[in-house]
Amino acid sequence: MKALPLGILDMSPVLESVSVEEALQQSVRLAQMAEEQGYERFWLSEHHDMAGLACTAPEILITYIGAHTSTIRLGSGGVLLPHYSALKIAETFRMLSALYPGRIDLGIGRAPGGSAHASIALSGNYLEHVAQMPTLMQDLTHLLQNKYEIEGGEVFARPIPAQEPECWLLGTNIKSAGLAAEYGTGYVFGYFMSDNDGQKAIQHYLEQYQATSLQSHPKVMMAISVICADTQTEAEQLYEHWKSHSQAPGGSTDEIPAPIVASTENIIEQLQQLQTQYKADELLLICPLQTYDQRIHVYQKIAEANQSVSSVSLL
Repeated sequence: MKALPLGILDMSPVLESVSVEEALQQSVRLAQMAEEQGYERFWLSEHHDMAGLACTAPEILITYIGAHTSTIRLGSGGVLLPHYSALKIAETFRMLSALYPGRIDLGIGRAPGGSAHASIALSGNYLEHVAQMPTLMQDLTHLLQNKYEIEGGEVFARPIPAQEPECWLLGTNIKSAGLAAEYGTGYVFGYFMSDNDGQKAIQHYLEQYQATSLQSHPKVMMAISVICADTQTEAEQLYEHWKSHSQAPGGSTDEIPAPIVASTENIIEQLQQLQTQYKADELLLICPLQTYDQRIHVYQKIAEANQSVSSVSLL
């Protein structure tokens, strides 16, 4: 078996009654660990008016984490495009790409990212804005390819970096897969949020993909919730404790797919099976446990298991 290309999606949770300042520093700590352990990407989510989640502006936290790391790719998972101007998003992530060449990912989401009232406060009528998602995607990708015009005049998203940010669209259905395919971006299937029709959505993306100057071929990631421990029994105990003491952001844990729960001996095999089943190029991991040390421990265990697979394959 080959080692898996792995990344981490962090929601900057406020755990253990810490301050939001400490919660954000824990995201930095996690990113530094991810870089040390060989993870390829570290992404940050965007949520609004959620007391349990500290990151409302991933582009700002990316800048801070970039200054405290040196090699790992950093990205948004994702910036909620319906709330914003495509030009502003293109400018922001091109600026990040100029500051951190070859390290920036622009992950785009289409969810509201908070309650109905928070969405109204942020940008007005969200349903009207999300209906414009195809136009926003076209505008954004055209800006990143320097071929955007409005009322007959060219507009450039500056600064124009030597290396563009990698552009990805996050989603859980055929509609999002179709948008990613049509506009030539990578596609991230949110398996941790919904396992319904995942294979169908990814297959649709692969079949309908249209190459652009941003990306010549389709790329698929899966975002997966994971719990890992030295033994299967320990992993299942962690899962049961999480399930009985926690709620997922925005709702009950019963409303989302169960995490992959496995021992260090079996975790990579299980992840590889999912990767093969869904034709994914990379996996983006989310650990839902309730303490920062537990989460770091899980990610470390998975990284060690992944490195062990790589070492064995070289023998």
